[in-house]
Amino acid sequence: MNCPFCKQEKDRVIDSRPLGKSSVIRRRRLCLSCNRRFTTYERLEQMPLMVIKKDGSRKPFDRNKVRQGIMRACQKRPISGDQIEKIVTEIDLKLQEYLLEIPSDKIGELVLDQLIDLDPVAYVRFASVYRRFDSIDMFLKEFKKLRNSRYRKKIRKDHLERQLINASVH
Repeated sequence: MNCPFCKQEKDRVIDSRPLGKSSVIRRRRLCLSCNRRFTTYERLEQMPLMVIKKDGSRKPFDRNKVRQGIMRACQKRPISGDQIEKIVTEIDLKLQEYLLEIPSDKIGELVLDQLIDLDPVAYVRFASVYRRFDSIDMFLKEFKKLRNSRYRKKIRKDHLERQLINASVH
């Protein structure tokens, strides 16, 4: 590894650790020529995941396109950049389960699955573009679906809380 400061090749790894759940390794290095420290990231080279578009064409997966779509949906919403990055990373991890190809609509569904719990407005915004809403009825249908989904989650949460309370009483 060439030192970014003096361009010499001799260095020593002084710290190495995995970066979160990803397959990236962060390494701190010490240049043996100029004694300055620098960081490198090592990633397992994988075959690029190809996205099968609706027209049948294939393009390499672009993490930035997913991030930009989510950022547009979350514009002017109380959602931090860290929350958006967490969603993109979650989707990236789920996509690693696919070997070589994934249909584009599956990526859209993964985004919607993340947004439904984060922010209902961002969810509907993304759904309206992703599903190409062209009528008020399509929006209303999605609102009903969203309301039912959130209602079911609340029922499940209440049910689990009751089970925990009952278990602690007995």
